[in-house]
Amino acid sequence: MDVRLKSLLVRRGGLVTRRDVLGVAPSWTLQGACRAGRLVRLLPEVYVDRSLVGDARTELPMLARVEPELARRAALAYGGGRAALSRLTALDVWGLRRQPPGEPVHLDLPVGSGLRDWPHLVVRRRPGFAVEPPHAVIRSGVPITRLDRTLVDCWPLLPTVDRPGLLIRAVNERLTTPQRLTAALAEVPRLTDRASVRRLVDRLLAGCRSPLEVWGHEHVFVGPDLPTFIRQARMRVGARTIYLDMYAEAERVDIELDGATSHGDPTEREIDLRRDALLATVGILVVRFSHRRLLADPARVREETRAILASRRLRP
Repeated sequence: MDVRLKSLLVRRGGLVTRRDVLGVAPSWTLQGACRAGRLVRLLPEVYVDRSLVGDARTELPMLARVEPELARRAALAYGGGRAALSRLTALDVWGLRRQPPGEPVHLDLPVGSGLRDWPHLVVRRRPGFAVEPPHAVIRSGVPITRLDRTLVDCWPLLPTVDRPGLLIRAVNERLTTPQRLTAALAEVPRLTDRASVRRLVDRLLAGCRSPLEVWGHEHVFVGPDLPTFIRQARMRVGARTIYLDMYAEAERVDIELDGATSHGDPTEREIDLRRDALLATVGILVVRFSHRRLLADPARVREETRAILASRRLRP
């Protein structure tokens, strides 16, 4: 291989564009390396060292035969500085969902870029898109779409069972906010299953922070005979700050919804008991409902909640 091309490949981590090569050597150098099998074209005008490409006998697209990080670099090189990783690929870079090998690289570009889809690469053209805020940010050294828009865009692409958990996790980990998700949703008026996203974001705005809380909000703790609970109410008790799942302020009752795995660990159970005792010192009654009871007998849970709140109102 030409020494200039070899040096360029080393500097660029095994990936070069036609423009890169022509900056250091004549075009015949590139052509000769491809004919000799030393370089492989992954995308138009994007080439990689043959040693980085997987088994040539496979029927996978060329872009799918290289490592994911290299495939993403190739896609961005194809975008020529105008593209950002988006949707399922951006979600992977954000660390919220690992993209399996069979899924293509997703790329966002401005309208008029002239670039198109290729095997294992999905290109989306967006009006006014630019590789800068508010459309894109740099994370792990690569441009990706901002998280709130990424989550909204991914909604119809994900398995139905996975959709709510990702939005809830992103909010709980303070990577985004319900308000930002609301704004992102407004940018995509024709999103598939938009009503479901809107409903979930409304629950997050109301303070729900788990799938169980969302379910309880919609099916159990609703009705004219129940108060409007304050969700994730912040309570200061001595030197400690405690967040209450569902707080009835007038009755000073905290409803806690325990997940399916709650209290499997004795240490966690002890932490809950100490927390409940601390709240009792300031007159707050903690009532806990298990995941099993909430799903299996919502009517009884609702009736018990009414009775508990009524008894607290009758206190002298």
